[in-house]
Amino acid sequence: MDELGAQEAAVLALIKDNPFAGQQEIAATLGLARSTVAAHITQLVQKGYLLGRGYVLPEPSRAVLIGGAVFDRKYRARQKIVLETSNPVDGMRSFGGVARNVAENLSLLGTPTSFISIVGNDETGAALLAHLRGQGIDVSQVVVTGEKPTAEYAAILDPAGDLVLGLADMGIFDLFQPAHIDRAWSHLASASLVFADCNLPAETLHHLIERRRNARFRLAVDAVSTHKVVRLPSDLSGIDLLFMNIDEANARLARSGAHTLDDAAQAASLLQQAGAREAIVTMGARGIAVATAEGVRSFEAVKASPLDMTGAGDAMIAGTLHGTLSSMDSFAAARIGSLIGALTTESAASVHPDLSPRFLDANMHRLTEHKG
Repeated sequence: MDELGAQEAAVLALIKDNPFAGQQEIAATLGLARSTVAAHITQLVQKGYLLGRGYVLPEPSRAVLIGGAVFDRKYRARQKIVLETSNPVDGMRSFGGVARNVAENLSLLGTPTSFISIVGNDETGAALLAHLRGQGIDVSQVVVTGEKPTAEYAAILDPAGDLVLGLADMGIFDLFQPAHIDRAWSHLASASLVFADCNLPAETLHHLIERRRNARFRLAVDAVSTHKVVRLPSDLSGIDLLFMNIDEANARLARSGAHTLDDAAQAASLLQQAGAREAIVTMGARGIAVATAEGVRSFEAVKASPLDMTGAGDAMIAGTLHGTLSSMDSFAAARIGSLIGALTTESAASVHPDLSPRFLDANMHRLTEHKG
């Protein structure tokens, strides 16, 4: 983590007092050369204390989410699915993607939120960005390209709402390269927390994790799937909080498991040993395991009456990040995440339309109504 030198601290203090001060004015006040002040300002931007030109000061608690932005199509079967023939379904269209869903959940919970991704120069991409802006999310760093269309995902669900088959057109994310991280770096460096999902190419993830080692923000990462978990580096140091489900964890650790909470706890501990500072391993309706420097604990899932499981894991991540940004320890934060994940399963939407701080408070009693 970068610390400020005496001159850097003095320059920052003057800018806080007067964000419109010019470099020559700052130089004269501090008795420094203008070129020295310019160099200090450049460093303050790189370290995240300023947001580039104009000396805009970052908000005290801000999250930046990097990763998937997807147009989702969900088809829920009205009866047991029969292969190799037509099945009657109820269809739904919405915006999705792990990082996008987490961003929208966080914004609804009241966290100042920025979202960084890549979308196509098409109607779907424009609609997706307009929706996020309408939620108060900063999308100024999103890349728009004409090379590939906006990502799409189709989910086939059984009558209970469980995923039977997922189809993903995610080729556009291969275009999100390390240079995009560098161009948005002052935006990232000024955040309290950065979250990335493994929809990003491996080289981009590695670059972000490496650059984070000298930054002030906390970095959280989600594996997304067993196929994409391999994009993470072998050394997980630099990741402050790692999210995986039990299958992703087992794939990453090259192990088999019993699919019990004890097994999830062991997997979380092994992810710590691989370098992650903290790890959360989820098991859906069975619960979650959380490994921190204080030890490993597991919790049963919050009881729910599920309607649709899509988006529940992303909501759990958002709730956990919301808790950590509210200065909770990761055990307490994960319990909040578990609650929001359960609430999301009771909605047909990937992001619960009623989610808000008030809605969360009204449902906090459910954390005490189950064992965990």
